[in-house]
Amino acid sequence: MSINFHSNEHKYSYTTRNVDAEWKKTVSGILGEKMVKTAVDVGCGGGIYCKALSDIGVKKTIGIDFSKSNLEGAKETCQPDDTISFRFGTAKNTTLPISSCELVLQRALIHHLDQLNPAFAEAHRILKQDGYLIIQDRTPEDCFVKGSHQHIRGYFFDCFPRLKQLESKRRFTSKDIHKSFSESGFTVISELKIWETRKVYEEKQALLEDIKKRKGRSILHELSDMELAQLMDYIDESLPNMDKIIEKDRWTLYVARK
Repeated sequence: MSINFHSNEHKYSYTTRNVDAEWKKTVSGILGEKMVKTAVDVGCGGGIYCKALSDIGVKKTIGIDFSKSNLEGAKETCQPDDTISFRFGTAKNTTLPISSCELVLQRALIHHLDQLNPAFAEAHRILKQDGYLIIQDRTPEDCFVKGSHQHIRGYFFDCFPRLKQLESKRRFTSKDIHKSFSESGFTVISELKIWETRKVYEEKQALLEDIKKRKGRSILHELSDMELAQLMDYIDESLPNMDKIIEKDRWTLYVARK
């Protein structure tokens, strides 16, 4: 059963993680000397990347999400930062005015979309001239890196090959993304691969508890409780006993200019 982002059960699923310092450094480097007065985080989830944008000097950040439950959790997470606000909207209808921001971030969003062009067209509409659209998502190649003590996600597909088919269907290729950029009026500036630290666990049991709760991992909602227990056993057997587990995910980052 797929995740229901509107359920209060998942209100805090995307709020508890801290954004890695290297991610902030990477995005700060992309922006360089560019003045970003207003940024829009489309599909903001629990708001943690709104906080990260604020941390790197963005003056005002607006988080957009189609889940009222997510927005409630995000507001609680980002209090009392008055540079961050939230509003209900979708990737293809943010409800924001034309030419109202210098940066649009769509992180871990596009794999939930059927089509790219409507979301990219909306980003183009709300961006000022020379504004940046940053897309962060996984290509099929990113997803299927072999499982290891760092790339925990790889174990999901080793244990349940059927998830690989599901994942392939919802992931866009770099070619798809570049094509939609062009059709939506953007110029691609760069494309880079990053390994983003997802979370640091002090022991293996803490990781297994996170897996059990399906926290921030929408694909695990495709597994039954029995299958999830099977996955936990598989990861437990595959991972050596370590003092600390630094979980990382591979992503592709695209930067395009209006």
